[in-house]
Amino acid sequence: MSAENLIDKLAPVLERLQKLNLAEPGAAKEMLDLEFPLHSEFGEQLRELATQGLQEGWLCGKEAGPSRFSRVAKPEAARGFSIDAVMLWGDGPWHRHVKGEVNCMLAWEGDPSFCGFKEGWAVFEPGSQHVPSVKGGKMLIFYLLPEGAVEWKKA
Repeated sequence: MSAENLIDKLAPVLERLQKLNLAEPGAAKEMLDLEFPLHSEFGEQLRELATQGLQEGWLCGKEAGPSRFSRVAKPEAARGFSIDAVMLWGDGPWHRHVKGEVNCMLAWEGDPSFCGFKEGWAVFEPGSQHVPSVKGGKMLIFYLLPEGAVEWKKA
């Protein structure tokens, strides 16, 4: 099992994102929740791949603060979107979504929420910014960034 299997599982989502307007985050989230519900076979298979990746160490192998993370794919390998995986149980680093951000969020422990969102999808419009935060447990989040475009806070 490897990152390629995870990319393959997310391929229909990445294909759909080609036509989704991230400047309308509410409508984009609604569409993703409808077409790719995480309380479905799709979500179960995604969770199985993630569990295997965590056990095998190729997913979320780095640690910093209240997070474990890894790069799953660069944009050229994932239809123009970078894919990062982050297991988060607190606050992450501030960043700006240059071209938007799509998050696929799996509850892992407790009853977590990511920036107020429960398990499912969250979409942030181009130019938005935040400190990513998980409260109430642990959440595994797949961050999908158009062209991998993100701006991190400078130290």
